[in-house]
Amino acid sequence: MALEIEHKYLLHAEVWQKQGITNGTLIRQAYLYSDATKTIRVRTKGHKGYLTIKGKTTGATRAEFEYEIPLPEAEEMIQTLCFEVVEKTRYECVYEGKKWEVDVFHGQNEGLMVAEIELQSETEPYALPPWVAEQVTADVRYSNAELAKNPFCNWK
Repeated sequence: MALEIEHKYLLHAEVWQKQGITNGTLIRQAYLYSDATKTIRVRTKGHKGYLTIKGKTTGATRAEFEYEIPLPEAEEMIQTLCFEVVEKTRYECVYEGKKWEVDVFHGQNEGLMVAEIELQSETEPYALPPWVAEQVTADVRYSNAELAKNPFCNWK
């Protein structure tokens, strides 16, 4: 079984912006299905499309199966079969030998910035970059599926 083990953090926006990283990729994603036990997502990332199935999260771990699909099909699924679209720009960077993905959200989730690190085990050690703030791994509100249903702009 394919597993995703990730820790998620909010960012210190002003510290992140000083990094000067500008090579982000636009991601649009929406959900065919989502509940507490699984999500089925369609995503466009750059010039590629993906279909992803994720299981229930336990700790920081969940089953994940991802398949590349033709971009026009991904776009059509998002347009015709899915509920709210989550849009974000993803930046990738390496800090002390570990790859971090930073998502800067757009649209109804504007103002939200989240960093994620994928690990080989839940206990794998890693250093926190200076632009990382509060850990939100266990806070379901920050899952992309939840942001599609209850966007950041509604939290205030």
